[in-house]
Amino acid sequence: MSTTLTRRSWFVCALALSMGGVQAASPAPVAAENGMVVTAQHLATRVGVDVLKDGGNAVDAAVAVGYALAVVYPAAGNLGGGGFMTLQLADGRKTFLDFREKAPLAATADMYLDAQGNVIPGASTKGHRAVAVPGTVSGLELALAKYGTWKRAAVIEPAIRLAREGYVLEQGDADMLQVAAADLRKDAPSAAIFLNHGEPFAIGQQLVQADLARTLKLISEQGAAGFYQGPTAAALVAASQSGGGLITQADLDQYATRELQPVECDYRGYRVVSAPPPSSGGVVICEMLNVLEGYPLKEWGYRSAQSVHVQIEAMRHAYVDRNAYLGDPDFVTNPLERLLDKTYAAKIRAAIDPAKAGVSQAIKPGVAPHEGSNTTHYSIVDRWGNAVAVTYTLNDWFGARVTAAKTGVLLNNEMDDFTAKIGVPNLYGLIQGQANAIAPGKRPLSSMSPTIVSKDGQPVLVVGTPGGSRIITGVLHSILNVIDYGMTVQEAVDMPRFHQQWMPANTNVETYALSPDTRKLLEAMGHQFGGPQPASHLAAILVGAPSLGGKPVGKMRFFGANDPRRNTGLALGY
Repeated sequence: MSTTLTRRSWFVCALALSMGGVQAASPAPVAAENGMVVTAQHLATRVGVDVLKDGGNAVDAAVAVGYALAVVYPAAGNLGGGGFMTLQLADGRKTFLDFREKAPLAATADMYLDAQGNVIPGASTKGHRAVAVPGTVSGLELALAKYGTWKRAAVIEPAIRLAREGYVLEQGDADMLQVAAADLRKDAPSAAIFLNHGEPFAIGQQLVQADLARTLKLISEQGAAGFYQGPTAAALVAASQSGGGLITQADLDQYATRELQPVECDYRGYRVVSAPPPSSGGVVICEMLNVLEGYPLKEWGYRSAQSVHVQIEAMRHAYVDRNAYLGDPDFVTNPLERLLDKTYAAKIRAAIDPAKAGVSQAIKPGVAPHEGSNTTHYSIVDRWGNAVAVTYTLNDWFGARVTAAKTGVLLNNEMDDFTAKIGVPNLYGLIQGQANAIAPGKRPLSSMSPTIVSKDGQPVLVVGTPGGSRIITGVLHSILNVIDYGMTVQEAVDMPRFHQQWMPANTNVETYALSPDTRKLLEAMGHQFGGPQPASHLAAILVGAPSLGGKPVGKMRFFGANDPRRNTGLALGY
């Protein structure tokens, strides 16, 4: 055990965050009486709040935010990508919409390998050949039609206006565009939109996206047909073919959103509802929670050596299962019953040495207890108790960094989430198995984890984050911080995080996540640590009070937390 920093000292020390900024003691969460929206871009948050103010429900607001982020958060908000939506409705229904991208019908398992069988660098991450069939428009349209209350035109109008009239860039917006400027310059349709006469946009300048406004207008008038058919579809196909991609009109015609049962589990009296395959998120979060439920984390203390040790080991074991067994349920049988079984979690606990770090190379599929067999998130809760968690993505920051000419639609590089070759890591360092091999019409395995935690049937926490493979552990930290350590939702989001994904064996650690003495104790146990990975953006809402079991604040019922790691987001209610 460690004499680690106490919670009190955590809140008075400065948090040096991985984007280089400094955040002092956590501010109080944003409080509101009637509803809350948290997104990674302030203008999109305001769009969602306006919908709630005008009588729309959380789904109406979620769809409006999804379209708005495609305009004002082009690095990850999108029409040319895909994602997931977890819903818990006021009447108690729980469901999950899978609008993950699909491999083109012409895709093959070895399409990114050279003649010698080696992975071709960049083939699955840059350019049109990296693009999977987009699902976002299909998903948003199904959500609105089945669970929303507003007309499509009203929901999309704010996004059309932002694209047509433009919006003034703030620091975070300009920084975002700067990151990909060199690659966007190589693609003429992208350069024409996201560069200002060949140079990166600066703070105070205005970004206008006329082509995207026209594409959004067609969707407003025709629904999904305005994207998957007609002139937009023709432009998508033409761009793919001219750029060496595989997408055809047949790919667009066969795309459909799936409605699935979410993954659910119990943790210390709370019900966790999250993403099922083709996301690994809900399964891995629940597997880790099942393991950690057997340890007295609160008694051991926040970030004590013992509590950090078992969290790292739970992560290590769960990611073995993620990478080996999970995939698109239309193509593989996912062993969910076994992976979610608390008896299985007990076997993992028994395999965790309380005084010694696990060796990743020795923990693998087929070895007991493991039997053989860049993204954005937003959270919304409305006054009626409908809760919506949405994570959608282009995969990498700005996806494949190509735009379909005449559409304004940036395209994903989601094909990189497949297993290009067993044993070879992808963009996020994940070494994945045969279950996630490329196949025509298949959806790649994801880490996106839009999650809703409830108590007695009522939502109490809505949370999610971008971050590739780090999504799952980011959501795990937020749940532990709120349930085990009694933090306010803002404190839970602010706290520095660590991440372990089995391979590579190092655990990535944000600055100040571990005190020096705790780190030394863990290193003596055999743990290896690496520096922080790029910043992600948790978006979280707590319902009832600023912390679980805390005192209500007047009439305020909704408490939002915007992650300070990126300086574009906003938590806002009314």
